[in-house]
Formats: sequence, structure tokens, C-alpha cells
Amino acid sequence: MIEQILTTIEQYETIIVHRHVRPDPDAYGSQGGLTAILKASFPEKKIYAVGQEEPTLNFLRRLDVIDDEVYKGALVIVCDTANQDRIDDRRYNTGDKLIKIDHHPNMEPYGDLLWVDTNASSCSEMIYEFYLQGKELGLKMNDEAARLLFAGIVGDTGRFLFPSSTEKTFAYAGELIHYNFSRTELFDRMYELDANIIKLQGYILQNFELQSNGVGSVMITKELLKEYNARPAEASLLVSSLADVKGIKAWVFFIEEEKQIRVRLRSKGPVINVVARKFNGGGHPLASGATIYSWDEVDAVIRELGKVCEEYKN
Repeated sequence: MIEQILTTIEQYETIIVHRHVRPDPDAYGSQGGLTAILKASFPEKKIYAVGQEEPTLNFLRRLDVIDDEVYKGALVIVCDTANQDRIDDRRYNTGDKLIKIDHHPNMEPYGDLLWVDTNASSCSEMIYEFYLQGKELGLKMNDEAARLLFAGIVGDTGRFLFPSSTEKTFAYAGELIHYNFSRTELFDRMYELDANIIKLQGYILQNFELQSNGVGSVMITKELLKEYNARPAEASLLVSSLADVKGIKAWVFFIEEEKQIRVRLRSKGPVINVVARKFNGGGHPLASGATIYSWDEVDAVIRELGKVCEEYKN
């Protein structure tokens, strides 16, 4: 499949790379890393990375703004996005051909070519593997691509703490750090938080609930976000805050937006994407997301999360 994707890339003059809405470092890393690799490898081609920018991730890269006409006859590649509803920039399906590159469970196949590897720690890891298999055929790596891919791997592995970090993950990260970028600066920018967000984190640590079955939960209302002058995306950055709580098996953050409530699910073992799929979502077995539209649905989510925790055997 990697060879097919590379052959297809060689056939197109214009390539447009997308990723998912509400991006995280892996979305930016895989999209930006692939774009940087292709620009270095095919300087004669027109290559763009598009989507709505996430201000907290602008330090990684800025995105391109292009006209609709650019999509005519173009190859479109979507990174790190399991289903079409989550693809940022709805013009993704107006190109000539579509490629999906992703590491989430392939619940919704789409595109003319699909490369899905659920064993990969991140889509950024897959893009580095794409480079490794294609370098003999002309693919080139540079410092910018290495920095972005390293950031994506770090982000989706929780700084290599998640079980998704394999021997391959560490090997690839070890190769990427040989390129010229500052890991210290990158870590600082990825994990530094403004004082108001640190205070929101303090609220979370003081007010989360933990049930006897190992389910943790936090509810963050619009009023609370206003009180701490925080955006929903900034609150989502704190979802790992409960990872060190003794006795917790899985936990959920409910973060209220204007017309919906984002459900952020994390786990230390129980498979939780089955819960996410029941509430308009999906994702990885240990890290998923969903959406509800009323606080009345909170108890149902917690109840379903409790079932998988009670069935889980360490």
C-alpha cells in the first residue's frame, strides 16, 4: 500500500493534505510532517496543508489558505481521521483522488486508497514509516518534518507513557531526534499551560468524582470555562490529569460547548471505544471521544463506562 500511495503521489502535480477537526499534535504532526517530506522530495509540485488552525498548536506550523479551484485535478490525502464527518475542510472530496492514512480502527473505510495501521502509536509514526520505505525511491526527510513527526508521536503516546508505545515507536523516535530541532523547546511549547488553565486543572483535581468501580468523571460547564477564561480545546488538554489517581480504571471529561457536550474518554485498560460509539463517537481502545447534546445524557455515559470497567480483568 505504501508503494501504491507513493506511485499515486508521483502522478499528481497538486497534493492537498487534510486532517481531523479539533486537531491534536498528532493531527498536526502527521499532516505537517507528510507535507514537509513531500515538499522536500518533490520541489516542483504544489503541496498544501489545510484546515482550521488551532491557536494552541500554531507553534508547530501554520496552515495554507487555498481557493476551491486548487482542488481540480488534485490528489487529496487525509491523515489521522477515522471517519469522514471529522475531516476538517469539507472540500476534501472535491479532488481527483482521495487517500486515507490513519491509525484508528477502520470503522468507516473511505477513499480510493486506504492505509490503516491500528498497531501504530500514531499517524505520525506511520508517516515516518512511509518515509523509511520510500527513501530508496526518492523520499527525503528534513528537520521540519522530523520535528513535526516527533511532536505527533510524543503527543499521541502521552510522552511514551501509553501502552501504544512499542519498540518500533521508541526506535523511530530515536532516529528522529538526530535531526536538528530542540526537543526542550518542543516539549516546553507542547506542555506549558497558562496560569488560568493551571487553575482550571486545580479545580478538576479537587472536584472529580471516583466511583467504587473505577470510573472517574469531571463535568466542565460553559459557566466554569467562562470563570477560568478557558476555551473547550484548552480544557481538553487536561484530560490526562486523572491518569495518576490510584484505583481509577477509566475516566471521562464532559466539556460543554455552544450546542453540544464533548465527551473525552481515557482508560488504563478497559476498552472504551465501544462506549464512545454508543454516543456519536469512536477512537482508540484506550482513548476515545464522543458527543452528547444534553447534561441528561451524562448518567448514561457513566453507566456504560461502568459496565466496561466492571467487566475488565487486570
